[in-house]
Amino acid sequence: MLSPHEFATLMLVRHSPDQIDMNREELDTLLERQLVALEQWKEGHRKLALTTAGRSLLEAMGRLDFGAGLSSSFADPFGDRLAAGL
Repeated sequence: MLSPHEFATLMLVRHSPDQIDMNREELDTLLERQLVALEQWKEGHRKLALTTAGRSLLEAMGRLDFGAGLSSSFADPFGDRLAAGL
């Protein structure tokens, strides 16, 4: 299981790989679990990139329905008014 910091770092790799501090502790775990990889970018420079497994994990997290366990009025605040024709 990944920590919240590791998930956040994984999202940073996806959206801003050039802005990540390469000394972040979370990167060790992500590299170890093969969720990110270091790719050769420019001469002497490496860049973080998501692996297929890392991309799949983020895509799966995006498909979660966080409103599923909530009451219908909270999950869909307009549902009752739409059903009533308001």
